[in-house]
Amino acid sequence: MLLDRRQEGVIVGDLFDKIGSYTYAKEAMAMGMYPYFRALSQSEGTTATFEGKEVIMIGSNNYLGLTMDPRVRQAAMDAVERYGTSVTGSRFLNGTLEFHLELDRRLAKFVGKEAALTFSTGYQTNVGTISALVQKGDYVIIDKDDHASIVDGCLMCRGEMKRFRHNDLASLDQVLSKLPDEAGKLVIVDGVYSMGGDIAPLPEIIRICKKYGARVMVDDAHGIGVTGNGRGTSAHFGLTDEVDLIMGTFSKSFASLGGFIAGSAEVIHYIQHHARSMIFSAAITPASAAAALAALNIMETEPQHVENLWDNAEYMRAGFKRLGYNTGHSNTPIIPVIFGDDFRTALAWGALIEEGVYTNPVVPPGVMPGSSLLRTSYMATHRKEHLDRALEAFRVVADRLDLVPAKVEAAS
Repeated sequence: MLLDRRQEGVIVGDLFDKIGSYTYAKEAMAMGMYPYFRALSQSEGTTATFEGKEVIMIGSNNYLGLTMDPRVRQAAMDAVERYGTSVTGSRFLNGTLEFHLELDRRLAKFVGKEAALTFSTGYQTNVGTISALVQKGDYVIIDKDDHASIVDGCLMCRGEMKRFRHNDLASLDQVLSKLPDEAGKLVIVDGVYSMGGDIAPLPEIIRICKKYGARVMVDDAHGIGVTGNGRGTSAHFGLTDEVDLIMGTFSKSFASLGGFIAGSAEVIHYIQHHARSMIFSAAITPASAAAALAALNIMETEPQHVENLWDNAEYMRAGFKRLGYNTGHSNTPIIPVIFGDDFRTALAWGALIEEGVYTNPVVPPGVMPGSSLLRTSYMATHRKEHLDRALEAFRVVADRLDLVPAKVEAAS
């Protein structure tokens, strides 16, 4: 029918026309420089097998190294044995198990809030929370470096989104000052930014939000298990009571899959009955809930994991500085290695794979244009021998590709 109508001289648009003009990924594949959707055949946490080669894994969000902890794995297996592989329903109907309710209670207590609610993924947590709370006539104000799930939640809500420059307090103040006094306002920031590895200046952000009557939500997907002795960025600053909503995920430190939002009992009750991404999605599996609970038990009773994580992060930060790499403003276990352009980033990624080190190449739109980088991140379970091998690989690659301005020294 489409062909016939064109023969009749009628101009017909084809939804798929845009597909033919997208050639970027295929060009990278043809050059052997495409780094995405390439499978790991085995992962031991600190190491992995990538296309038949063992590599040091410094590209994972497994911050506390708990995905391979036997207690976490056993908890997941026990849950499958008791409850099966799926709940086959949403939390709203038949999908709530005792596991979910216990997890809600324990998470709320852990982050210092009255109540919490688990979702199937962290992405759904942000989308559901924002779209439930921000209605017509309201404003949601976000940092320009906030996670894509926050942006998508803003686009799905019926309120109006405003953005301020990354961690720029004057910009935040300026944006809020232009909004109607009577309007509802929600300011959302990442606690720890997933690409830059920097922490949001929460004390100053809260001060400005109070000035304009705005509520504050912190996406702490990369902060819980990492900052504030593991309890997150709000705890890090001693501001848990001043933050209205704390969001977290299970796919990082909790060694599982899912997400949660925590706040006052009244607000969580409202979200529970209005968040479409929770109401119309199946609840997290019994295994995922049990694994998250087991990880939470470890976080509460074994603080040494967080201490080891930070020791490893500082060791690598000092090593990169010694080698002359640009790591931006990172002050967490997420340490970007910034090259600026896509081509140099892809070259560095491939060269590091050859040297036995796995990192994550990030190019626009994952970062702003001109900010392409290798995202590296560290685990509590990395040993110094892993870190030294990684630093030596970065030294070799820098020398081979002339990636840093200063002459580098051998990693010690």
